[in-house]
Amino acid sequence: MPTIDQVMAEERASAFTKRSIKNASKLSGLKMVVSMMDLTTLEGKDTPGKVAYLCRKAIQPAEPRLGVPSCAAVCVYPNLVRAARAFVGDSGVKVAAVATAFPSGAMPLRVKLTDVRMAVDFGADEIDMVIDRGAFLAGEHGRVSDEIAAVKEACGPAHLKVILETGELHSYDNVRIASDLAMHAGADFIKTSTGKVAPAATLPVTLVMLEAIRDFFFATGRRIGMKPAGGIRTAKESLAYLVMLAETLGDDWMTPDLFRFGASTLANDVVMQIAKLADGSYQGADYFSQP
Repeated sequence: MPTIDQVMAEERASAFTKRSIKNASKLSGLKMVVSMMDLTTLEGKDTPGKVAYLCRKAIQPAEPRLGVPSCAAVCVYPNLVRAARAFVGDSGVKVAAVATAFPSGAMPLRVKLTDVRMAVDFGADEIDMVIDRGAFLAGEHGRVSDEIAAVKEACGPAHLKVILETGELHSYDNVRIASDLAMHAGADFIKTSTGKVAPAATLPVTLVMLEAIRDFFFATGRRIGMKPAGGIRTAKESLAYLVMLAETLGDDWMTPDLFRFGASTLANDVVMQIAKLADGSYQGADYFSQP
């Protein structure tokens, strides 16, 4: 298992924020960012009406003249999957559901599997599960791996994203170990965070996970997706993630099938920047629907 050099990882990640990007490439990049977004609402007060609003925003994030693509998915709790499925219709926007006792992951496996099966039965295309960090940090890696494998089986046709909750893993070495464990257990994606713990996604943590994906691909020939989630708020930050993705994994990963942003608050800033590049001036935030 590689030992992560913290200083080198952080210095390399910082370098991705300093790339100069021309306006034409910036516009293409920002539209790509939108196409990779999972718009998310995970609050106790969520209602079918709020989900409908989120789905409309995901289907058409900006006025048609700007040529902004639809988002990749909407992500909700399992009890609202049916509503999301009805609202996205045949738009091509996927429905993702968090499961496995999100956000703690601290419930018996039978409860987690019931959670997953219910979400899939209701129409979820993707399941975002969260590992039990207590078990992982206690060294029970076999238990964590077995749970991921069982959840993957329960997903049936749905894709599985495995959330590591990197803010609670304490070290880059643990992030790397958890990434490898999740991929070998059957994850289709690995994901940084639930968005409920700080710090959430960071460039260095994402770099460590991307390098794990790269090495897994070289060893197995299998492409695993990546989803940084939480804490990414500006268009400028999102472009740094795309640069890092391109330079670490290459063009094959520059697609919503293999890279997602879990950052609903990011959407408006990206669309504002697209409008600015198209029109030459900023529009006020009041012209854009709130996440």
